[in-house]
Amino acid sequence: MIKKQTNNTCLTVLLLVPILAACARMGSPDGGWYDETPPYVVSSTPDDKGINQTGRKVTINFNEYIKIEDAQNKVIVSPPQLEQADIKAQGKRIIVSLKDSLKPNTTYTIDFSDAISDNNEGNPMGNYTFSFSTGSHIDTLQVSGYCLNAEDLEPIKGILVGLYPYWNPRDTLRDSIFHKEPMMRVSRTNTSGQFTIKGVAPGAYRAFALNDADGDFVYGQKSETIGFDTDSIVPSWKPDTRQDTIWRDTLHIDNILRVPYTHFLPDDVTLFCFQETITDRSLIKMERKEPQKIELFFTYGCDSLPRLRGLNFQSDSAFVIEASAKKDTICYWLRDTTLINQDTLEIERTYLMTDTLGQLFEMVDTVQALPKQPYEKRMKEKAKELEKWQKEQEKKKKRDEPYDSVHPSKPLQPKMSISGQMTPLDVFRIEMPEPLQRCDTTAVHLYQMIDSVWYNCPHEMVQTGTRKYELLALWKEGFEYSLEIDSAAFQSIYGLTSKPIKQGIKVNTQEAYSTLTITLSDIPQTCDTASVVLRLLDTSGNIVRQKSIPYNLSLQSAFTFVKPGKYFLSAFIDLNNNGVWDTGAYDKALQPEPVYYHPEEIECKEKWDVTRQWNLKATPPYRQKPNKLVKQKPEKEKQLKNRNLQRAKELGKEYIKQTGINL
Repeated sequence: MIKKQTNNTCLTVLLLVPILAACARMGSPDGGWYDETPPYVVSSTPDDKGINQTGRKVTINFNEYIKIEDAQNKVIVSPPQLEQADIKAQGKRIIVSLKDSLKPNTTYTIDFSDAISDNNEGNPMGNYTFSFSTGSHIDTLQVSGYCLNAEDLEPIKGILVGLYPYWNPRDTLRDSIFHKEPMMRVSRTNTSGQFTIKGVAPGAYRAFALNDADGDFVYGQKSETIGFDTDSIVPSWKPDTRQDTIWRDTLHIDNILRVPYTHFLPDDVTLFCFQETITDRSLIKMERKEPQKIELFFTYGCDSLPRLRGLNFQSDSAFVIEASAKKDTICYWLRDTTLINQDTLEIERTYLMTDTLGQLFEMVDTVQALPKQPYEKRMKEKAKELEKWQKEQEKKKKRDEPYDSVHPSKPLQPKMSISGQMTPLDVFRIEMPEPLQRCDTTAVHLYQMIDSVWYNCPHEMVQTGTRKYELLALWKEGFEYSLEIDSAAFQSIYGLTSKPIKQGIKVNTQEAYSTLTITLSDIPQTCDTASVVLRLLDTSGNIVRQKSIPYNLSLQSAFTFVKPGKYFLSAFIDLNNNGVWDTGAYDKALQPEPVYYHPEEIECKEKWDVTRQWNLKATPPYRQKPNKLVKQKPEKEKQLKNRNLQRAKELGKEYIKQTGINL
């Protein structure tokens, strides 16, 4: 009896499912079935893959109401349109109006990517491309690959990638085409830096990447990020199969199918993208954030520093000049406090700039240097600070506590790079907040403890910049040191002096650290003067240590005194042996210096000797950078929400609860 009732109930539920599903198409009432069917194309004008087309308007009709997400960035028309196409969704159709004239005998593709979904539930249609031809046939080949930041192999999202007919890279006349003519066919990279260029005709090509700042599809500004490949690309295809996994639920696989498909090649073109060094020199700005210094910021450095001449003050010997390492930022410290207190400094500036031909010329102009905070306001704040201090001393005096009758002057506070512990490899640096008038090195003492007795330790204090110094000594493992600096050892140009400083330093032994030994192989063959720069990175990708390995030595190197922790490795081929990574230059056919990442995380522990064999080319570049270091994370592929499975479970539980019958 119960069995018969169960069968009748199941039959009733099965009969109701199609009715509820049909109702759900109209808006899914509460408790009903969701619409999980993606939209599909029912017709188009002209026909998809139609030939001999002349019209510039495309209408695509769907089975239901649809919407387009971010058409301006996601939809790519190829060949590229200099005047942007008008793309809009209207009810159950998409209308594309091309503004540029159509080229003869050309395949046009409109790649919608994953921008199309239904208007009701947002079910994604999936990647969709519409194509037509103005000639007698459709070109169907494809080229795929990746765009990576040349400096750190970071995937680049949203950069244009295109093709030109192949020419020899040594043909400098043809090389100007990237500056003058738009790319033939284009695509745009996704969040993984991956691209697919569709509708490609048979032939040989060169691939280019361009962050097109001005929308003209040509490389016209050095500020634009580019990438280029000097090798030829010959598109082809072959029949192939791939595995498709059918999931029963989130944990169990129902079936694995081998599905035939057309495999287009090449599918691993890798473009290393970069910005050329902007050598054009111009003045960005001049500012006086603090009253005691004037700063000039340039787009590029120059050995000839700007000259400042005072128009309402005597400027001879008025400044202490501090330049950045690249000499693109120059700071002029005012020596005289009367000038610091003067709100308006009229200055004649003389500096070098580049003209339209890239040649340096001398520029002279007149400006006023105004502090961010005027003198009167600064004095009011100082008066408030003094009044507050005086009240505090009065309170102490009334409570018979020690107090001061003279307001203490602000001391000069040097900044130390070492605070307590170090290794023999560390450099003890001292940075002053202001340029010094006097540095008494005889007042700097270093002591070393040997058998519980402090001894003088030989040392030297060397100036490495306008405000930077290094304390050089023969630091020995396992020993303790004491750095003692007498009062007033340092005096700034504004008369501030340093207080007595005493700091203990312990030099740890190798036993508290790890040693990481790297053996490199499959290194690109380059000139004899090149070297490999090996870098040890922390888990955030910051450089912890780096060392250069000459090509004429065994390409094995070790990082000693590595703090316990987890690390990554990167390397670059230092072609000019200058110790820094250098970018490329298109007009010189110069690629950026090659960069590599070890794809695995490396753990170092105390007293461990860790070794790694690293074949630089064993892993393709687009898979080398560890996921933990990749900042541009790929977006999840849009999928059907599959909410009816959960709804079915809910309905089943509700039925069991009401009837007590387990279906």
